[in-house]
Amino acid sequence: MDNNNLETITFGGGCFWCVESCFNMLNGVHAAISGYSGGHKDHPTYEEVCTGETGHAEVVQITYDPAIISYDQLMDVFFFLHDPTQLNRQGNDIGTQYRSVIYYKDDAEKVKAEEAIKTSEASGRWTGTYVTELAPFEKFWAAEQYHQGYYNVNPNQPYCSAVVGPKIQKFKKHFGELGMLSAE
Repeated sequence: MDNNNLETITFGGGCFWCVESCFNMLNGVHAAISGYSGGHKDHPTYEEVCTGETGHAEVVQITYDPAIISYDQLMDVFFFLHDPTQLNRQGNDIGTQYRSVIYYKDDAEKVKAEEAIKTSEASGRWTGTYVTELAPFEKFWAAEQYHQGYYNVNPNQPYCSAVVGPKIQKFKKHFGELGMLSAE
């Protein structure tokens, strides 16, 4: 993979453990890193973000090769992995840190994100109006090291076995054609 041709996208779709683990399985994804964006505090900690007071969302920053996997394919996976009609929550994870959000880097990426939202909404996958926030990308703070690849290290942790594991299985069944890198 030629690192000079890689692109980056940052978005939040609930708990980053679910999102990061799935994206790291896709062929063409160089890295999916759990972290925080959209807040007003530099170098936030997980504990601070969990209070909802820093304004950050739990996000995943994905570095990918657009010659292997497209922006539209990544958006399709993103909207599959979370319910974009739930405001400030995903299932039992409640708070602004779990909001559905896409951070765009420029006007062209904003237009692509708006189109992806319209396409996903028109698909009828989710019932209701999408509440996915579009916001300009400012900063990304990588989450603490123990959050990176969390599911792979902790598959039997209660949240992982009840929420992340089933989501990964559903993801694999639906997106096998995108060339999974891992056979968890």
